[in-house]
Amino acid sequence: MQCSSVAFTYNDPVIFLEYAVDVAAACREAGIDTVAVTAGEICPEPRREFFASMDAANVDLKAFDQRFYHDLCSGDLASVLDTLTYVYHETDTWLEITTLLIPGENDSDQEIEAESIWIRENLGPEVPVHFSAFHPDFRMQDRERTPASTLTRARQIAIDQGLRHVYTGNVHGEEGGSTACTQCGQILVGRDWYTLTSWHVDEAGACPNCKTPLAGVFRGRPGTWGAKRQPVRLADFVSPASPDAG
Repeated sequence: MQCSSVAFTYNDPVIFLEYAVDVAAACREAGIDTVAVTAGEICPEPRREFFASMDAANVDLKAFDQRFYHDLCSGDLASVLDTLTYVYHETDTWLEITTLLIPGENDSDQEIEAESIWIRENLGPEVPVHFSAFHPDFRMQDRERTPASTLTRARQIAIDQGLRHVYTGNVHGEEGGSTACTQCGQILVGRDWYTLTSWHVDEAGACPNCKTPLAGVFRGRPGTWGAKRQPVRLADFVSPASPDAG
């Protein structure tokens, strides 16, 4: 097995903090990095232990509006912003941010601009930000899917506000998924959803063209991971003895 990292996700790892910390310790002994995918709502005391155990974190900044957090998440925006500030300034944990854009809820130009300005002023321009597409599920089936144009618009707003690594997620599109050198513009990491389309990062984690360092954590060349789903025809698995068999 050539596993290089383990991610705690879907169920927020802060709700099973002790287990996540123990697993992270075992991973470090085996030379495996750990990634926390979290909503970032956690009290200061356990937060120290939790992020000290994580090599990277992707924090869901669900909106830049307390009304959204209160009404839709039963949460608190200020607490999440405090976590983001803590992780970036007080830990060695690599930080990225994801905002799921929901039509009519958190996708206005004004809110995206305010979020981008806050990130630039409080965390810096190098923190990667992902704007992802919402799809109707569970208790929000009354909303439409997020158009790709909304993600493109959000990405451009964030770039215009000085953020250097802004991505679109849950959609196909190499331009919105790829990483470019902030100095010369060369595509360093090409991506289309889960597929890695190109890799041009030197061994020092810099642009091979102009030698500008690329913000991130790099370990040589990438593996062969990517989109692995294969189509399955259920008819191929029907037993000859089955009444459904032809």
